[in-house]
Amino acid sequence: MDAEALAAVVKMVPFAAHLDLTIMELGRDRVVVHALIKPEYCTSGGTAHGGFLMALADFTGAVGAFQVLPEGAKTTTTIESKTNMMGAIPVGSTLVATATPLHVGRRTSVWVTRVESAEGKLASVTTQTQMAI
Repeated sequence: MDAEALAAVVKMVPFAAHLDLTIMELGRDRVVVHALIKPEYCTSGGTAHGGFLMALADFTGAVGAFQVLPEGAKTTTTIESKTNMMGAIPVGSTLVATATPLHVGRRTSVWVTRVESAEGKLASVTTQTQMAI
């Protein structure tokens, strides 16, 4: 997909558009989303807030789940999510969220999303279950 088409996917989810997320890669086996850590996405210490990391991971995994929807399904929704916070990433950094499928079934898919700094420092790992609707 070209950059314009990828941007259109983000605009379909108003919260993702609000967070200014950018889809860099989109496929059935891998989704990559970038996000700049702005001051309003930080804790008092000037590092990415856990809620921001979780929102980034949730969107990235959901986009992946959308790519593997079974025939007849129209959308997907998160039914379970677990995030481990691994390291602090400072304001001004670019985050790279990479989601890969752990399981793709008839009604659900499970995605693992690693969120890292552009330099490769691990910020969080999220495992989420998406249900096809």
